[in-house]
Amino acid sequence: MDAIENLIKRSSSGHLDLPIPNREELDLIYQAALRAPDHKGLKPSRFIEVSGEGLDKLSNIFVKFVKENDPDSDESTVEKFRRMPYRAPLIIILVSGYKENMGVPEIEQMMSTACSAQSILLALNAFHYSGMWRTGRLSFNESISNLLGLQKNETVIGYLYIGTNVGPKKQKDLPKNADFVEIWS
Repeated sequence: MDAIENLIKRSSSGHLDLPIPNREELDLIYQAALRAPDHKGLKPSRFIEVSGEGLDKLSNIFVKFVKENDPDSDESTVEKFRRMPYRAPLIIILVSGYKENMGVPEIEQMMSTACSAQSILLALNAFHYSGMWRTGRLSFNESISNLLGLQKNETVIGYLYIGTNVGPKKQKDLPKNADFVEIWS
């Protein structure tokens, strides 16, 4: 796939099923992710790959999260959290680990992980897979970080739901550059 076409035509899909990338493709996808901008080479990003029985484990963690953090939740809310991981056959949890360093604030390190996420989505698209980045209550949350067994300096910045698109794909109209670009010359 042409690089510019990939950039312009990539879109998210909430209708994901098998197949997922194979190990060789995933290795290349992670290599693309690890080329994201990274001030001072701190390597703040890491990824938790969840599929198969791992989805059951993640489902249990999400249920535990909602029960601990929202004890008055009704059964439909608990069930919603239980089902979340099954929206796709593969999830990559985006973890950003803050490394104390003069001149590289935590937000910049998180932005590096965010760039890694975009690289993953673009690499998936190049391989003709699809994905959707989700955040919400299960991101930027110390409780979920603890339940996932992350280090004190690490936080989840989102979840990439991954698979093959099996439904309508969101095709957004390309915005007009003039609406977003101010030119000083």
